[in-house]
Amino acid sequence: MRALAYSDYQALRQDAEVIEADVFGDKVLRLTDGNFMKLFRRKRLISSAALFPYAKRFANNALTLRKRGIPCPHVLETYRVGEIARDVVHYQPLPGLTLRQLIAKPEHFNDAALLRKFGRFVAELHNQGIYFRSLHLGNVVMTPENEFGLIDIADMKTLRRPLRKSLCLRNFQHMRRYKNDHAWLLREKGDLFFEAYIEHSAHQWKRQILTEHLALADQV
Repeated sequence: MRALAYSDYQALRQDAEVIEADVFGDKVLRLTDGNFMKLFRRKRLISSAALFPYAKRFANNALTLRKRGIPCPHVLETYRVGEIARDVVHYQPLPGLTLRQLIAKPEHFNDAALLRKFGRFVAELHNQGIYFRSLHLGNVVMTPENEFGLIDIADMKTLRRPLRKSLCLRNFQHMRRYKNDHAWLLREKGDLFFEAYIEHSAHQWKRQILTEHLALADQV
């Protein structure tokens, strides 16, 4: 991560489109060349983000995912812009559509093969020791090569062994928070998704346990 003067930051983001912002300012920018910048604000003076900034975590996670064969954004640079107290990751986006965008179309919402493919993908993430806390359909991309990849990857933990069952189940709880995502995952009572997940998981599972952690209503 290198220091970036505010004037250089302004030049880099000139004419950028604001994709996401909050009361504290810009969060995600689409630059005129099609690349992106994601800005991270340190919420507390003393925190893990001060020692290990989220922009750097994003970059490290991208490197880990690529080594494990999982498509993700390509990081160009990470910055610290002291004048606005922001850490910034500058990256090329992962091409494709998010799974949430895909299932908004009836032909994809009803595509049993797509749902099974996602079940296998989640199992493979867990088998590779990838605990992606933001695992929801808006952060999973179908690439032009018909592969699933991940975006918004700052909040992720990676291990050298398959995730233990408790972390797998916690990941399912994350996926149930969004109403339309939840409805798609539980098509045909969840048979399509769960059967694919169980078939490819490194663990032995009782279907009832998985159902309890995904099917409970906990939506926003």
